[in-house]
Amino acid sequence: MSDFRYQTALAAAHVHALEWLGSLHTRTLPPRVDDAVIAGSLGELPDGPEDAAATIDLLAERMEPGLTGIGSGRFFGFVMGGAHPAALAADWLVSAWDQNAAMRATTPATAAAEETAGRWVLDLLGLPREASVGFATGATMANFVGILAARGELLRRAGWDLDRGMAGSPPIRVLAGAQVHLSPEAALRYAGLPQPELVAADGQSRMIPAALEAALAAAPGQPTIVLLQAGDIHSGDSDPFAELVPIAHRHGAWVHVDGAIGLWQAASPALRHLVDGVELADSWTTDAHKTLNVPYDCGLVIVRDERAHRAATAMHGPYIDDFNDGHGQPFDYVPEMSRRARGVPVWAVLRSLGRQGVVDLVDRMALRARRLAAGIAAIPAATVLNEVVFTQASIAFESDETTRRVVAAILDEGEVWMSGSEWQGRAVLRISVSNWQTSEDDVERSIAAVARAVALVGAGVG
Repeated sequence: MSDFRYQTALAAAHVHALEWLGSLHTRTLPPRVDDAVIAGSLGELPDGPEDAAATIDLLAERMEPGLTGIGSGRFFGFVMGGAHPAALAADWLVSAWDQNAAMRATTPATAAAEETAGRWVLDLLGLPREASVGFATGATMANFVGILAARGELLRRAGWDLDRGMAGSPPIRVLAGAQVHLSPEAALRYAGLPQPELVAADGQSRMIPAALEAALAAAPGQPTIVLLQAGDIHSGDSDPFAELVPIAHRHGAWVHVDGAIGLWQAASPALRHLVDGVELADSWTTDAHKTLNVPYDCGLVIVRDERAHRAATAMHGPYIDDFNDGHGQPFDYVPEMSRRARGVPVWAVLRSLGRQGVVDLVDRMALRARRLAAGIAAIPAATVLNEVVFTQASIAFESDETTRRVVAAILDEGEVWMSGSEWQGRAVLRISVSNWQTSEDDVERSIAAVARAVALVGAGVG
């Protein structure tokens, strides 16, 4: 029997969790108060201990007004997803088990679950079975690890031992499409590498093969990383990997794919053609808390060459090397020696969905995005700027100012959450469908909310 203090505190958390989840279908989505109000309501540090269950009750009461309904089927801002029941329940167990998932010898169960989940991911995505998989905090850190692997391998090929440091090493060039996401750009900075030289892309943000060929030919023999993307945040489209990767490899470049949004298209027979050739790359990133809908934080980094992966991030020391049995340790694949078993919810959601369930999940998100875009396109003054091929849609109105006013009106009402952004030189209303719960009813309610916002600001009138 668990300690009574655990029972009462967890029971209180259980009640509040179910109340929160049950409210997502009807609640307005934006927070009702800001962080300053929440900070004030949380009070001062008490002088002595307080009851754990009462603390949880107070926490839920005071924080709820400052929470956003991210898990709602009507949340389309950014690409955040919403926790699947199996993944959420598994994440609760991960917290209760309280394992440091860094070492196989101390937590063989979590290592086995993560390795199984990694193997399933490679299978579903059609990636090389010999590739290594690391469970990072999110896409940015997963991109960071992939770029570290690329950096180390390119320098090794150039005859440089990275143990000597970077000073004096051969310069590494980085090429990326004109619409590269800020996540790999940040990862390059963390790795001490230059920001990318931008290669021309088409109207859907897809890198143009001839432009990549010309860029690589301009600096023959220089160690180069080519950053490609599966799922642009505005168009949802992906680079033409089947053309681009062979070009990069002919020039000796390492290809890293930022697939935080779109790599899961590879799991769908209906969508696989959109990422044809992605399996030819050298490393990949995706986010499990996006399409797979596991709780935060869970990014996946996948590297074709396990040796290069481990060389980039593995750590050594006498007190841990004694536990090395010749197999890779979980901490060999991400830059953490203390972490929760974030791969366990990935195992749980994949086991719960099964192969066909994953296909249905991915296809349903794409279908809902197309339905949303079509419904909004029928509203006067609305123009869908992209070909909606996956889960992203970018919509503009008569002018940038009108678009921004529509976005503000949508958020002020709170029925739906859609983000503002800029793409192709225009202000846009950006839609990202990434929640397993988004239903046809959510779609209809969301289209109606956009129509009300348009009417409120007077777009398309006169």
